[in-house]
Amino acid sequence: MAMRLNENLDDNGEMHEINVTPFIDVMLVLLIIFMVAAPLATVDVKVNLPASSSQPQPRPEKPIYLSVKADKTMFLGNDPVTEADMITTLNAATEGKKDTTIFFRADKTVDYETMMKVMDTLHQAGYLKIGLVGQEVTQAK
Repeated sequence: MAMRLNENLDDNGEMHEINVTPFIDVMLVLLIIFMVAAPLATVDVKVNLPASSSQPQPRPEKPIYLSVKADKTMFLGNDPVTEADMITTLNAATEGKKDTTIFFRADKTVDYETMMKVMDTLHQAGYLKIGLVGQEVTQAK
């Protein structure tokens, strides 16, 4: 009675199995990278945005958000700022690059005067690229 010990070997003695361990290692490393990077790409300031039906624009790699909440408190990213130190903090965040697009988010209950005051301050400081952020609305067809 003949018995074969290793059925995966062919006549030349070569194995025909795929080693998936390196693939699994790479996938786990990518999973960890995405789990760490995903929370860094979001802003945690809760603002009740007005709706907009325009097409969304592509998002830059590192967007700079200036947010105004309903109680007129301002945030640069997730950090609170005042009107007095807004431009200084913004200059530090943009490294002095005035052509950086500043994404302006304001609660829908914020009055027009407050919005214009903030935008005028940005304009006077040399920041001419201001993107207004709104809530996306999907329309039923």
